[in-house]
Amino acid sequence: MTIAVVGATGMVGSRVIAEAGARGHQVLALSRKPASGAPNVTPIAVDANDPAAVREALAGSAPNAVVLTVRSFPVDQEFLVGATRTVLDIAAESGIRVLVVGGAGALRSPGDHDLLVADNPVYVPAEWKAVAAAGTAQLRTCQTHEGADWVYLSPPALLAPGERTGHYRRGTDTLLTSGDGRSWISAEDLAVAVVDELDTPGHERLITVVHRDS
Repeated sequence: MTIAVVGATGMVGSRVIAEAGARGHQVLALSRKPASGAPNVTPIAVDANDPAAVREALAGSAPNAVVLTVRSFPVDQEFLVGATRTVLDIAAESGIRVLVVGGAGALRSPGDHDLLVADNPVYVPAEWKAVAAAGTAQLRTCQTHEGADWVYLSPPALLAPGERTGHYRRGTDTLLTSGDGRSWISAEDLAVAVVDELDTPGHERLITVVHRDS
């Protein structure tokens, strides 16, 4: 299939591109400063904050799916929600499936399903609350959108560059922990989960993953 990745040069986006390209998919890498094209990858210069440019890039290339991986530091909730709505609008018009790589804050806390991770200091210290809140607002944007075919993938509490093991455990709306009690996954294995979901779509709209020992 042809997969468009918005936020292609970020930690997650770059690894999704590598994973999808390695599986033989054609990848459109959308970012403000496009990287050089690897095999199966076409870089496209697009600012995710420019709805008209995003629309032109996606409408002109007609991908089968879009992966949205944008983030902003310092956090900009208005940008994140706006970019998400733009992609969902375009996807709804064109019949394109959207996978949003969001945040862990939108998940329920283990052992207390009434407490969002965004409001749980065990997982989200005060300095990260705004980031978690933005991710939650992003999920709400998906949930209230009419017409788009979307899935929201929440990483675990800790996401960082690491090793591609190809092993992870999948869940739905509740934060997962691995065998050592930590809630974590490498960006490489998160990318594996992203492309797995595109290759074999599930039925859930909100999913999460966590590292699993082989």
